[in-house]
Amino acid sequence: ASARCGYQLAWGHDRPAPDHENAQLIFLISAHLESGHYFNPHAQRIIEAKERGARIVVMDPRLSNTASRADLWLPTRPGTEGGVILAALRLLIQDRKIDLEFVENWVDWRGYLKELHPTDSSSVEQFLDRFTEHLDSWTPEEADRQAGLEPGSVVALAREIERAGPRMASHIWRSAASGNLGGWQIARSLALLTAFTGALGREGGTSPAGWNKLKPDFFSMPDHGDRWNELIWPRQYPTSFYEMSHLLPHLVEDGVGKIGVYFTRVFNPVWTFPDGMSWMDMLRDEEKVGLHIAMTPTWNETALFADLVLPMGHSTERHDIQSQETHSARWISFRQPVFRTLARLQGKPTEDTRGFNPGEVWEEDEFWIELSWRIDPDGELGIRKHFESPYRPGEKVTVEEQYKYMFENDIPGLPEKAAQMGMDPFEYMTRVGAFELEGKTDRIHENPIEIPEGAAVIVDPISSVATVDGKKVGVAVDGAIRVGFPTASGRVEVFSRLLQEWGFEDMALPGAPLSHVAPELLDPDNGIFVLLPTFRLPTMIHSRSANSKHLMEISHANPVWIHPDDASQHRIEDGQLVRIETEIGHFINRARVTDGMSPGVLACSHHMGRWKLENSPGSSWGSSTVRFETLPDGRVRMRQIEVEKPVGNIDPDVDRSWWQEKGVHQNMAFPVQTDPVSGMHCWHQKVRLVAADSTDQYGDVVVDQTKSREAHQRWLSLARPASPELHGGLRRPRELPRPLARNPRAYLFENDRND
Repeated sequence: ASARCGYQLAWGHDRPAPDHENAQLIFLISAHLESGHYFNPHAQRIIEAKERGARIVVMDPRLSNTASRADLWLPTRPGTEGGVILAALRLLIQDRKIDLEFVENWVDWRGYLKELHPTDSSSVEQFLDRFTEHLDSWTPEEADRQAGLEPGSVVALAREIERAGPRMASHIWRSAASGNLGGWQIARSLALLTAFTGALGREGGTSPAGWNKLKPDFFSMPDHGDRWNELIWPRQYPTSFYEMSHLLPHLVEDGVGKIGVYFTRVFNPVWTFPDGMSWMDMLRDEEKVGLHIAMTPTWNETALFADLVLPMGHSTERHDIQSQETHSARWISFRQPVFRTLARLQGKPTEDTRGFNPGEVWEEDEFWIELSWRIDPDGELGIRKHFESPYRPGEKVTVEEQYKYMFENDIPGLPEKAAQMGMDPFEYMTRVGAFELEGKTDRIHENPIEIPEGAAVIVDPISSVATVDGKKVGVAVDGAIRVGFPTASGRVEVFSRLLQEWGFEDMALPGAPLSHVAPELLDPDNGIFVLLPTFRLPTMIHSRSANSKHLMEISHANPVWIHPDDASQHRIEDGQLVRIETEIGHFINRARVTDGMSPGVLACSHHMGRWKLENSPGSSWGSSTVRFETLPDGRVRMRQIEVEKPVGNIDPDVDRSWWQEKGVHQNMAFPVQTDPVSGMHCWHQKVRLVAADSTDQYGDVVVDQTKSREAHQRWLSLARPASPELHGGLRRPRELPRPLARNPRAYLFENDRND
């Protein structure tokens, strides 16, 4: 959410698409090569670019495998990353080592001066001078000091960027953006650095992700609804990206609403989200959740608390389409249920996926079609019509017909390509499996707009925004009306009028706000550290690998990484049990003393610590058996218990599993920490490190649920809510995206319906 917010404020797009393949500099605020990538192909393209001479800069307090391949490693203290980026940007602007033409044409310096310095002369040079003044507090020397870097590191970063010019591919996604209060400013600063160097939308640079992917619609899309759900879009966070699902148990407890029917689809909040015990309490209370349905391809902790568990297919057991920004191209692929497709090729009936998939796996599309017809059998509710065949009016659509219609009507160039090969579009996609669209995917913002003949175009003399009949159509640049960027100005925005208008005027400009784990708030000498709980392992896939015995054998525990100097200071030995105390509780884990961690910082990886209850389902490979106990002081402890290995298991390799410890569920001991602007849960934790005592056991997780509620209320106090009296009665800026759009009326408080 924070990375999305930062990019959206600058570019009007909420994801980056770096062109690693053609870059001269690859700037990563992540462990992108091994585990921090959004797509596996990025790692291959980064290495290939490096072999051709590209240089790599990595900003990460861990000496990850990615950092080990870097030409410049910047082990920044968590929370200081934004200051380093702004200091480098300041140096580049000051020395005019930027793309002046791009800045003049595509950065909204006009709006910046008009809003902040209305009496100044209106020129790009005046803007650069004024913006440099704003950045004056971020000197290279001060940024090096705050970040704990070697003197000269920021200057070295700026020189790397200068040499690459517009061929700088950059990336941040979770890492620092998701970890820190104000982390969205880190992504915003990186987005602006990309623009000022001219790398935005250029070959070898970084483009908006939407330029490199395709999002086709299904044949019948319902109208945008006019209801507003405050449980996922609460008024306290009007600028959030996106749904506030991590807060759901607390919002329900606050009385915001009750959930009648709740689907958790490939979603395991009891384990994945912070404060998992609050989820357990909510899901067990029928006054809060009437019916909970877990749709999941594999058993998980949240399914334990479901009324219904519906097994849904993996990618080989269902139809779906894929289109991601893996490189500078637009493509779409089609996945099919293997056994059902085989039956179709053999000429056998294929009406229902359950007849072919193992177990009771019912492919998801088919389930929703059937459910919709059951809910609205006569069509009076207006639901069924969206699930009627476009080829057989009034009859139930099949999964194949959904995709057949899409391939015939909504993917440019596919019908022509299929015809060249003597096939119809559906046959082409079932046999070939993927299709790449023609056309370039860089410099899309420069594309000219076709104005209908006779239309009256009005170009604002100051902003150059072009409108037709009062509606913005583009921006005038170099004598033509061009696509531009989907911001209010049509350009990259340095000053955010949106933030100013919605109560965040102190953050309307790029900055480096004080993180909740900033170095000045810590005291490692006395055991107060920042814990990084978000880093991932190259052998694991998010929370999806617990069922893989081969991967679990390689990586089955998540010890706490600690630098040797810190370990010596606190008399911690490698492998020793330590207690990590959070604001709402603690967990017990083993220490891993390593030079691969920056001093003053602790880290504990994602993935591990899966669990199951005694005599309940769960992975034998990656899950520990646990018991929940209420302690005399009211706190709740989750303790791992010893159980015998299953006898007669269908997999004989169970007897060959030599490891006993399967990790610690650290997230359960974390409070919810919601950023007031982006709505992101700020993952980094301020913790106290102490040696475990005789009452502690490996894997213990203890939570004080009273403190959990107090932490939520404290972070909630940072919010700047919308209200009927502000912003024209809007709940949320209409220009901010939502995954599911709403009718414009839904944004108004006055549209509240109590039925």
